[in-house]
Amino acid sequence: MNQKLSILIPAFNEEKTITLILDKVLAVKLPGSIEKEIIIVNDASTDNTVRVVEEYITMHPSPGPFTGGEGRKSPCEQSEANGDLGVIRLFSQAVNLGKGAAIHKGIELATGDFIVIQDADLEYDPQEYNVLLQPILDGVADVVYGSRFMGGKPHRILFFWHSIGNKILTFLSNMFTNLNLSDMETCYKLFRAEFLKQIHFKERRFGFEPEVTSKIARFPGIRIYEVGISYYGRTYEEGKKIRMKDAFRAVICLVNYNLFDRKFKK
Repeated sequence: MNQKLSILIPAFNEEKTITLILDKVLAVKLPGSIEKEIIIVNDASTDNTVRVVEEYITMHPSPGPFTGGEGRKSPCEQSEANGDLGVIRLFSQAVNLGKGAAIHKGIELATGDFIVIQDADLEYDPQEYNVLLQPILDGVADVVYGSRFMGGKPHRILFFWHSIGNKILTFLSNMFTNLNLSDMETCYKLFRAEFLKQIHFKERRFGFEPEVTSKIARFPGIRIYEVGISYYGRTYEEGKKIRMKDAFRAVICLVNYNLFDRKFKK
């Protein structure tokens, strides 16, 4: 049986970039016979994200609907041009619940052997899925983080205080988990699905990153790797959503899930 990579795309008001990122995801050639499952979770967007995605799916037709469960505003469909391109699935949340909640739904719907998070903007390059997959396929890793601060790949120069905040959050995370990550807040995290699906998640907004790191590190003997990736960040004018209050929430999450709320499995 072929292995499958589930690509989770939480989307809120991403009509300008969603088709561009889907083009990039579909263009990726995964190693061996690994198939792609693309799950877009629309977080009650107020723009034309749903219509744009539905039109995109229509342009990549395949037999049969995807019954994604309750909460859809519009029919969920799927697209499967061939094994290389993959299947596209759309699920719409009935109300806006936050990025973390959208990822939780994507994890629930995922049927792949591996799961990776992909933002709907253009900050991360899907061609690097293979870089993330390699340590797992080599049999040495269960989780792989894509670090924006390792290696010689390009990354856009943006906000000084964001970089300081990231380093502080990563330091606190490492202190609690006894890991030595260089980029805890990275979007690109690739997991063996068997681990991620066991986790009991609570954070609905941007607290997903510190929560999943705090909890995945608690699995006995889990093997966590880090690889260098590129980063094409965007400004607030270009649609960046994370704010300073989210950094404060991340600190609260790190303290809470490492010192007080220690439950990490369902």
